[in-house]
Amino acid sequence: MAVIDRRPTTLDRDVDTTPRPRGPGRPILIALGEGGHTTELLGLVDRLDAAHNLHYVVPAQDPLSADRIRRSGPVHRLPRPRAKDSGTVSAILATLRAALGALRLAARLRPAAVITTGPAIAVPVALAARLVGAEIIFVETVSRVTSLSGTGRIMARIADHYFVQWPQLTGQVPGAVYRGRLL
Repeated sequence: MAVIDRRPTTLDRDVDTTPRPRGPGRPILIALGEGGHTTELLGLVDRLDAAHNLHYVVPAQDPLSADRIRRSGPVHRLPRPRAKDSGTVSAILATLRAALGALRLAARLRPAAVITTGPAIAVPVALAARLVGAEIIFVETVSRVTSLSGTGRIMARIADHYFVQWPQLTGQVPGAVYRGRLL
């Protein structure tokens, strides 16, 4: 599969462009969400090389996702950035709490990469990990057939690698890769 360099265009001045150290010791953050996002991403995680040092990020309010993890690794809980029924002020405060938690986690772990399918928690985790030099790998959920998700529209600006699972979505994100159904 071809590797596409998807450096952010709007955040270039904020991105650490130094070479990223590689190796089995640097963790890969798996940003899980609730429901279908978790199901899809855990299916992808099952296909990763067993040598990877996986760390899972789960919304603190999600009682189920951590129990569904099949590959061992520490589980880190962060506040959910927003609830579907939250007002603007509470959504902003929740997003700030999630971002602060993600910054602390990224500074402590210095992950090599973040892999996610697009739950709301993916954005603060990806942005925080980007600040410490992590690669961001985003896979648009298979349920998005004709348009991108809200998280997908945001991640299009910051992901190094952006995968879609329907060919008609490739034109919506420059450099998006379609390789069939991944999840």
